Amino acid sequence: MPRGKFISFEGIEGCGKSTQIALLSEYLNKHSIPHTITREPGGTAVGEGIRKILLNSETIHVTAASELLLFYASRSQNIAEKIKPALDRGEMVICDRYYHASMAYQGYGRGIPLDFIKKLTSLVCDPFRPDVTFLLDIEPEVGLARARARNHARTENEGRFEAEDLEFYNNVRDGYLELASEDERIQLIYANRPIEAVHRHILTLLGFD
Repeated sequence: MPRGKFISFEGIEGCGKSTQIALLSEYLNKHSIPHTITREPGGTAVGEGIRKILLNSETIHVTAASELLLFYASRSQNIAEKIKPALDRGEMVICDRYYHASMAYQGYGRGIPLDFIKKLTSLVCDPFRPDVTFLLDIEPEVGLARARARNHARTENEGRFEAEDLEFYNNVRDGYLELASEDERIQLIYANRPIEAVHRHILTLLGFD
């Protein structure tokens, strides 16, 4: 059986990744296309435990290096337990964030050297690189307003990153845009428009529409 297609979604908080993943999954189910959805951090028992540490707003004094390594620990488990098996079954894999998030957030946002993150990515992720990455781009002030409103409605506490200031998110967004300019597999999608328009754009890029 040929290896399945690997898709990742990226973007700052509030860009609409979760909504677009749900819509894509709905479309794939409607057309009987087998697929697996996972997320980072998370996706596995180990990853979900790491997620509670990394995203909880009460988690403080985590160094940038610790943050980066925890993300990659979750990623390694995700590849072994979810991503590789699904691809081997010929399924489409949809991942909510992947290594580009670490480059944007811990690299451009926290200031960890990109060369180190790239080496860590090669160690943990190869040969499991996305066939296509959808970067949902949105102005940080718009995305943060959405994300902070959403976090107030959640039952779980996942507001640590939403607490970062606008300068941090401007750096992260600039990082994402620079990564997109360097990697043809990253498809840049402007996300501050109607949800259905973004969904149709994604379907078109996947050759479904």
